[in-house]
Amino acid sequence: MIGEVVIPERRLRQSIDWALVGTYLLLVFIGWISIYASIHSTNPSSIFAWGARSGKQFVWMLTAFGLAALILYVIPPKIWEAFPIPLYLGVLALLVLVIFVSKDVKGSHSWFELGPVKFQPAEISKITTSLLLAFYLSRQNFKMSRFKDFVLAALIIAVPMLVIVAESETGSALVYAGFIFVLYREGLSGWWLGLIGLIIVLFISTLVLGAYWSVILLIAVLVLCNAFSDHFWRRMGIGGAFVALMALLPGAWEWVCSAVQGHMDWMADVTWVPEPGETQHYFWSFLLKIKPIYILLVLSLLSLPFLALYAYRKRDNFLALTLLVFLAGVLFIFSADYIFQDVLQPHQRGRIEVLLGMKEDLSGVGYNVNQSKIAIGSGGLFGKGFLQGTQTTFGFVPEQSTDFIFCTVGEEWGFVGCLVVILLYVFLIVRLVLDAESCRGRFTRIYGYCVAACIFMHLFINVGMTVGLMPVIGIPLPFLSYGGSSLWAFTVLLFIFLALYRDEKKYF
Repeated sequence: MIGEVVIPERRLRQSIDWALVGTYLLLVFIGWISIYASIHSTNPSSIFAWGARSGKQFVWMLTAFGLAALILYVIPPKIWEAFPIPLYLGVLALLVLVIFVSKDVKGSHSWFELGPVKFQPAEISKITTSLLLAFYLSRQNFKMSRFKDFVLAALIIAVPMLVIVAESETGSALVYAGFIFVLYREGLSGWWLGLIGLIIVLFISTLVLGAYWSVILLIAVLVLCNAFSDHFWRRMGIGGAFVALMALLPGAWEWVCSAVQGHMDWMADVTWVPEPGETQHYFWSFLLKIKPIYILLVLSLLSLPFLALYAYRKRDNFLALTLLVFLAGVLFIFSADYIFQDVLQPHQRGRIEVLLGMKEDLSGVGYNVNQSKIAIGSGGLFGKGFLQGTQTTFGFVPEQSTDFIFCTVGEEWGFVGCLVVILLYVFLIVRLVLDAESCRGRFTRIYGYCVAACIFMHLFINVGMTVGLMPVIGIPLPFLSYGGSSLWAFTVLLFIFLALYRDEKKYF
């Protein structure tokens, strides 16, 4: 008909990013054979056997491929942009419902059981959160610098994250922190990224080094930030001198206390000390009870009014904000122990203590990680070969087909195999970002960044967990770990972007 534009089918095929599809298929295949390798010794059947995990994973792979084809060729891509709110609210309702109706699985209430099939809504919530976040941030009147817009964007991320925390699924909730990179791409100040990093560092330093050195670290970071904002050498000179003196204080105060204790011992041996000496005794006793942290806090708090007055007179908003950050940071430092002891679960505390070297428990909470590191290290450069891993064969690593699937790759394919798998993920993430940047539509671009952020966080946490750089928090490796919920969710997450990308590129 006149006026109609016919787009050749060849152009439609060309508009799909087949490099992403190929990488996805390769990772799924690597995951499938790794799952078989992790269970073949206890269930030495065919890789296709339904009774084994590898057979079930094969069925889930076929259904995942069906979902991918459905998203690419049947479902109109515009539907994802049209209905993100009801999808988000529906999955959020499932996240709340599962807390009350699910069974307790290792302390977590996060799984629906439908006969032989288990379903985890937390996996799907990453998709709906990404869709709604892309929908909201792509509005024409959205401005990240506007407080109301920023708060609403933060709530879109925080609400499902907090519900998942209530399910005791800390690992899945931690993935939502990756959305901060999406907000940064859309205009969020880089200072927010720095603030989040500072919170993490302060929490760790408080547990390992104590409150005193955490406050010193906080002051040093804030001095450095203010120096770069204005009057670099003057502020670095004054602030640096204060930090240096406070760093020397514990050693100097220990010497003072030692001298005072020696004086008190001498006074106790002298029977002719006059009555006023009792007052001196109480003074020296009080002096010994003073800790360096008290001196540091008093000196810091005494300087705050003068710094606040200076900030007001010079209209230095950055310095004023720094003072607020300091007060908040000190409160956080002194609440870190409460968070660690009373908020975190015992198994979470144990995993963090093992990770930070606060204690060694190779037969308890540290067993999984220790066996995983042995498996990866024993693989050497090229590995022991397919189905030849001893740690894998004799089942030394628990959850090896799910959370610790990466150590199977390390043992059987060695450093080279691990490098190949990581490079495949890096290629996938970089390709997603490049494809997202090439899109004209903001919705597709932002959603692409959301997909990349989710995959990156899973990769970073899971691989870090298996090599002992992250606490064991139970999180799957995308496309590799055993499980239908995870494979379906990541397939849908990825192929929604491929459908949106194809819909945009087929006209150019």
